[in-house]
Amino acid sequence: MEFRYLGNSGFKVSEITFGNWLTHGSQVENDVATQCVRAALDAGISTFDTADVYANTAAETVLGEALKGERRESLEIFTKVYGPTGPKGKNDVGLSRKHIMESINGSLSRLQTDYVDLYQAHRYDFETPLEETMQAFADIVRQGKALYIGVSEWTADQLRDGHVLSKELGFQLISNQPQYSMLWRVIESEVVPASEELGVSQIVWSPMAQGVLSGKYLPGQPAPAGSRATDDKGGARMIERWMRDDVLAGVQDLKPIAAEAGLSMPQLAVAWVLQNPNVASAIVGASRPEQLADTVAAAGVTLEPQTMKKIDDVIGALAERDPAQTKSPATREA
Repeated sequence: MEFRYLGNSGFKVSEITFGNWLTHGSQVENDVATQCVRAALDAGISTFDTADVYANTAAETVLGEALKGERRESLEIFTKVYGPTGPKGKNDVGLSRKHIMESINGSLSRLQTDYVDLYQAHRYDFETPLEETMQAFADIVRQGKALYIGVSEWTADQLRDGHVLSKELGFQLISNQPQYSMLWRVIESEVVPASEELGVSQIVWSPMAQGVLSGKYLPGQPAPAGSRATDDKGGARMIERWMRDDVLAGVQDLKPIAAEAGLSMPQLAVAWVLQNPNVASAIVGASRPEQLADTVAAAGVTLEPQTMKKIDDVIGALAERDPAQTKSPATREA
């Protein structure tokens, strides 16, 4: 495993982060989830990402149980706040001071830890003054409940505004967690340049485009049984934008490129995002522990310039690049 600094800080994370978004507490049984976490640790992953909204807090509980007994100082544990939790009442969502201060305490209890290494604003909250949100984060840092603060899916302007306030309040934003893959490049034109200017790293999710870049989905054929595209708990909804024959055919054209580079398709997809110097880590998940051994091999891989060009030539216009696709909900869910 290789490690990279997160933002303009001295904090290092593993190039591969284990995330438990669409799996733990919902899609897979807890014992299998624990096996996946153990496999991640065995593979050298030290960074783990979750959120209170995942499976309505159950994912944090599963992760906390799975990591119990590990040396806390050897781990980097990330979680997030914004999405609706609990009974999803009027104050159970967003980035108000009330929700943030109550949420960090709930997350720490479920994760069975005194602090998280990185606490992230899961989206931008248009219903709460940014000053209120940033003050709450500053207080959490001073209380020692979070060591660092990050955000997720914020635009370039939102990052700049948050950066100014964080510096005034005595802390800094060091990370953003956007979607990023060969097929979803919306951060490249605005978010990445702003982040480089501000000292913010990307921790990217869905580097395999919800599994499409694994190559297992074939044009003109039904999705394999048991795959994410057939999962009605959320996976199918997230992946449907890529389930077009032109996209699936383009992905099949990546197979000889991966083979020439000596990589599997998942390794090529993860290695590709890690070629971006502003990316500190790629988040991968697993519903079976054996899936991780393949993905983790993408750490430390350098793709030759001609390989990167071949990928661009194949993907071309299939990729979404519109920076306006970086967005947060206009209103809260509750």
